[in-house]
Amino acid sequence: MADVQAGIGPFLGVFLQRHGWQTGPIGSVMTAGGIVGMLATIPAGALIDQTTKKRLFVIIAALCTISASLLLLSSQSTLIVTISQLATALAGAGIGPLMAGMTLGIVRQKGFNAQIGRNQAWNHAGNMVGAGLSGWLGWTFGLSAIFFLEVTFGLLAIAAVLLIPEKSIDHQAARGLEEGESHADGKVEGIRSFLRHKPLLILAACLCFFHLGNAAMLPLYGMAVVSAGKGNPAMFTAMTVVVAQAVMVGVSLLAIRFVASRGYWIVLLISFAALPLRGVIAGTFIEHWGVWPVQFLDGIGAGLQSVAVPGLVARLLNGTGRVNVGQGVVMTAQGVGASLSPALGGWLAEDLGYSTAFYTLGCFAILSLGLWIFSASVMRSAEHAPA
Repeated sequence: MADVQAGIGPFLGVFLQRHGWQTGPIGSVMTAGGIVGMLATIPAGALIDQTTKKRLFVIIAALCTISASLLLLSSQSTLIVTISQLATALAGAGIGPLMAGMTLGIVRQKGFNAQIGRNQAWNHAGNMVGAGLSGWLGWTFGLSAIFFLEVTFGLLAIAAVLLIPEKSIDHQAARGLEEGESHADGKVEGIRSFLRHKPLLILAACLCFFHLGNAAMLPLYGMAVVSAGKGNPAMFTAMTVVVAQAVMVGVSLLAIRFVASRGYWIVLLISFAALPLRGVIAGTFIEHWGVWPVQFLDGIGAGLQSVAVPGLVARLLNGTGRVNVGQGVVMTAQGVGASLSPALGGWLAEDLGYSTAFYTLGCFAILSLGLWIFSASVMRSAEHAPA
């Protein structure tokens, strides 16, 4: 279930371009899916905290991605494409908290950071292999073949999750409660308590600004180079994903040690700092070779966040019984930025050109950097406070 948006999603823009869509409408339909995913994430986290059927919900998420691909193959009308994006968004809303919750339930708080780092390394490896296969299939058989690959991955994900023994998941630990604690112990905090959790809100705001600038860059850069006639649509889009995800594999594994030795704050600071530089390079060099520096920086920023964000949320909310709701709160903030980003980037590119779009998107990370640095004492104190 490697993130469909990162692994195969970037091909959607090129696919729709080939069927006569403009960048503005492409960005808008991606935004529609992002908004639905954003609205669904907190309820999904609350449901995952409550349920003891986590494997079943992974299967449902996989079926959503399968349905999305089959819909895209059946028609490229605005209605059908929008519905497919909604199905993908619902899968994305659930899979993040599901993976974090299942991991916490299996390895507990003590082993969470190390295991989430390994999970993310495999996640990025899945994205990389999926993108590489997609590029080859798209080049050899046409872009439609990419969506058959997504159907195959969905079926394999269903088979894989059924191999996890149900008894291996401690569902109390999965929501951030210690062994032996239960709902009756009065340990589970109300959802409104998150509105008073200052460190969590600071983290969410920083991630919102970051993803507002970051989410559109990958599909937009692929469209920019392809529209300039400087790359094969399938192969170049595959390369944009493969380069970033290959970097993320290594960065995810290094982040485990970096978090253990330096803490979460400095790791996230580095991730926020990568985006402005990425925007400058993307706007200045719309060339085939530009994929290397642009996506290398994406790999650093997103790779560090993929490990540090769920680890920090689990640390901040340990003992509350609401860890997966907290993951949902942070993912919602990310979703606000990520859902608006394609529409913003798409219309900027259509009206002012690709370079202006990249420069503008890169500037949003400056807001993340400023808020994160200003809140350093609060975040570091919360990170090291007893649960």
